[in-house]
Order: sequence, then C-alpha cells, then structure tokens
Amino acid sequence: MNLFTDYAAVLKAALAELTDAGTLPTGLSHANVTVEPPRDASHGDLATNAAMVLAKPAGMNPRALAEALVAALRTKPGIAAAEVAGPGFINLKLADSVWHAQINAMLGAGSDYGRSTVGQAKRINVEYVSANPTGPMHMGHCRGAVVGDALASLLEYAGWDVTKEYYINDAGGQVDTLARSAHLRYREALGETIEIPEGFYPGDYLVPVGAALAAEFGDTHVNAPEADWLALFRTRTVALMMERIRADLALLGIEQSVFFSEASLGTKVQDALDTLKSKGLIYEGVLEKPKGDAADDWEARPQTLFRSTDFGDDQDRAMQKSNGNWTYFAGDVAYHWDKLTRGYDALVNIFGADHAGYVKRMTAAVKALSDGRVPLDIKIVNLVKLLRAGEPVKMSKRAGTFVTLGEVVEEVGKDVVRFVMLTKRPESMMDFDFAKVVEQSRDNPVFYVQYAHARIASLGRKVLEAGVALPEPDLTLLDADELNVVKMAANFPRIVEQAADAREPHRIAFYLGDLAAAFHSQWNAGNDDATRRFVLADRPDLTAARLAMARAVGQVIRNGLAVIGVAAAEELH
Repeated sequence: MNLFTDYAAVLKAALAELTDAGTLPTGLSHANVTVEPPRDASHGDLATNAAMVLAKPAGMNPRALAEALVAALRTKPGIAAAEVAGPGFINLKLADSVWHAQINAMLGAGSDYGRSTVGQAKRINVEYVSANPTGPMHMGHCRGAVVGDALASLLEYAGWDVTKEYYINDAGGQVDTLARSAHLRYREALGETIEIPEGFYPGDYLVPVGAALAAEFGDTHVNAPEADWLALFRTRTVALMMERIRADLALLGIEQSVFFSEASLGTKVQDALDTLKSKGLIYEGVLEKPKGDAADDWEARPQTLFRSTDFGDDQDRAMQKSNGNWTYFAGDVAYHWDKLTRGYDALVNIFGADHAGYVKRMTAAVKALSDGRVPLDIKIVNLVKLLRAGEPVKMSKRAGTFVTLGEVVEEVGKDVVRFVMLTKRPESMMDFDFAKVVEQSRDNPVFYVQYAHARIASLGRKVLEAGVALPEPDLTLLDADELNVVKMAANFPRIVEQAADAREPHRIAFYLGDLAAAFHSQWNAGNDDATRRFVLADRPDLTAARLAMARAVGQVIRNGLAVIGVAAAEELH
C-alpha cells in the first residue's frame, strides 16, 4: 500500500541484479538508501540516493554506478523513465497506470488506506495531560491533551500497541490544600457563610464538589478536627475532580485507558532507588552551588544522588533529601520504573513547557533503569494564548478566573479545537483566536480541509441533480494535472510512517492542508474553464473518472482526519 516502500523493493531487486552480475560487491549495506519524492516535482515522481550512498563502499564512481542502476531500473514494471541527475542522483518517473492503481487502492482499502505495520505491534506507552486534579481542564492543558491523543492514534494506525495513560498528581501539599478548599465548600453547602483564605483554591468549580461531599457525609465533618477528615476529603475530592477531568477530556474525544495514581507509588520509590543502587549509580554527595538568585538560600547538604550525568544530563540529581524525604524527581523515577516493569518497548511523555528542564534527567533515568533498551521520547508542548476580542484571556486556577476547556469546545466545537492544536509545531507558542478558528476562509486551515472534503461529498449530489448515468471509471481519461492530485494523496502512507517515527502528529495536519490546497486548485480550475469541472452532463465517462479520483482523495482526507481525531464534514453551512 505504501508506494515508496514498494519501489524501495524494486530498487533493492535492481541492486541485487547488479550484485549478481558482479557490478557491485556482495555485503553492501542498504541502510542509508532512500526512495522519496524529489525536491522538485518536475524532476519526476521518485528519487533515490542509492548510487551516491553505495559508490564509495563499492569502490565505484557514483555517476557510473548510477548509469548501471538506471539501466536496470528501466526494465522494471511501472517505471516509465529513469534518469541520472548531477553527480549520481537518480530520478524516476512512474507510468500513469501506477497512479490509476493507486486510485483503486485508495477506494478499495477505504479507512485502512495508509494504515501501516511499521510499529510491529510493539508496546508503547503514551502519557499525556497528567494535569493536577486541583481544577477543571483549561486551554493550558488542551494542547498537550490533543497532541498526546493524536500521537497515540497515529502510533496505533502505524501498527503500535498503544497504552494511553494519565498520571494523577494526587500526593503532596497541593492536594491537601485542595481537600481543605473542598471542606470549606462542604460547609458552605450545609448553609455556612465562608471566606476563602489566601492560598486556597477559590474557584466555583469546587461548589458542586462541596455539595457532593455534603450529600455523602451530612454534617459529620463540619466541626471535626482536620486530622479526622483531611485524608478522606483528599481522596473523595480528587476522585470527584477526576470525574470532571474525564468528562472534559471526553468533550475532546479523549478516553485514556490507564489512570495512575502518584499516591499509589508506595514502596516503588525505594524499589527504583535500589535498582539504580545495584547498578552503582547512587551515591551520597553534595550538589554544586546553583547559579543566580537560586544560590542565595543554598546550603551545602549531603544528599542521595543519582549519577544522571553518566547518561547525558547536565548534573547529577537528588533522589533523597538530607532529612530523608524523597524528592519530586524520585517519585517521577519510580513512576517510570513502574512503566518499565509493565514491559513496554518504548515510552512517550507529553510535557508542558514549564517541565522542559526535566527532559534530560528523565531520559537519563529511563536509560539507566532499562540499560538503554527502552527509549523515552519527551515532547514539549508550549503555551496557548487564548484571545477574545483581540485581548488575551488570563487563566489562573487559584484565582478561579480561567476559561475552561469545556467552554471553548462548546463555543467552537471539538473538531476545530483538535485541528487547530495541530496547526503548529507543539514546541512553538500558539494563539487561539475565537474569531479566526471559525472563519470560513482559506486562511483557516480547519475550514480549508473540511471544505475540500465537503466539496468532494457534494459531487454525488451534483451527479444526481445533473441526471448523469455513470459508467465504470476509465482512469486513462485523467490528465496530468488530475494525476498530480492523486500523487499527493498517494504520499499519505509515507507521511503516516514518517510522522509516527518522529512522534509528530502535526505532520498529518500539515499534509492535509497541502492535499486540500491541491484539490481546491483542481476544483477552481473548473471556474475558469467549464471543461475542467468534475461533473459534465455531456461527458459521463470523464465525469466517472474524475469522481473516482475525487472520492479517492476524499478517502485520504477522511483517513487523515480520523488519525488526528477530527470528523470529516459532509457539508458546511
């Protein structure tokens, strides 16, 4: 199904022929040989660097090897032309019949066109969102949620066995503060007038939590000592907040399969420390004095340190403080140790920009714990600036003045939110402007892609309105411009595999924008020349061919949108 993989196999066969003929020596590695689209489409349909890569180890002139390889490739089915370019690059032009076959493949495979087995059913854990359960989801969480969910979907489409995970930060002082804040709302629900002290969570989102606690416990804990209710209220409040968070994620079409509690780590922190200690990677020492303002309160204190610099980190990291308490990093190490014990072949974390400093230390920890066998890929997702009437909307969980994710989805829709979150590389800043994301113009990538699919969906209705009886499509009637759109659509399986390999789901959104633009260009040609229209009442044969092409492109757009969790519009209003 992947055209580029198919012709990589054709190239390999041609190289084998040259080896059998004695032109090439045996045992050459083809690891760096590529088959990909040429940078300039006028040069052909495919390009390969085979001669440039293999010439030196073969002891040959690159150009001479290219000429020999071109002679072998010209005999292969589907190759209409093969030419040497520059010092030894090879450009290939494929026969039109190859592209006709691709149209049939797209239509025949349907939703599976582009699906890959490159992941080899290996197990991969994608952890994303992992927001503190101290408030509802807001736009600061939204981007990481969409990137993580789209990546998980992409990896599954590419043949990985994916676990979608959420790490619940339900340990530490912040959840105690949450429990105390909920206790105030609990008392309020029972009729008491309350004042929320500085440092508590004042948001109205805790009002229904307080009401639920009042319904469950009555007035039992109103005047009870904190020690009697704090742990209970902490557990119940976190559970109630997670119910809301799950509901917020569901608005985005996100459903994760594992919710891992930080509070459940227990002895796993010690287990992780013991594992690192058995590898000689734990020692007692004093960290260097930090630079800048952070050094003002610094004291030289012996701590239990992990030799993370052995694995590429900037400095060794503290696992245990001099008072015996675990560091926050130690909990993260234990959590990732737990993931490793579950038998994953690869791990992915989606981190907010405020956690960028944790990338080196976490990758070092996983490399040490797994002896380098399990890669950890951490993707950084930058901030979203939410604009309303041109003014930024301030968001503060503690002040209770933020705009929730639910409010945004309700206003513009799930599909708009998901697509927009993938229109920029995740590490770059993003503006989310309510007016622009629903604007019906080519400057809005969400609309532009959806409009392309809606136009394709409208063609069936246009045929009925025109009363055209369609014969079986004769794809040889398609011209070069029309086949160019097919060529772009046929690139989809390659894009899927590359995006999955790079862990970059935004590549799918970028690709869909390009494919939509190519289709719109073909459609708009009919505005200038009536013979270029898709539906021609006096040419049912050409109409049938063009509709087959359009439906194939529509299938690819649907598949790409499905990968990133966006529904394809049948019509736009």
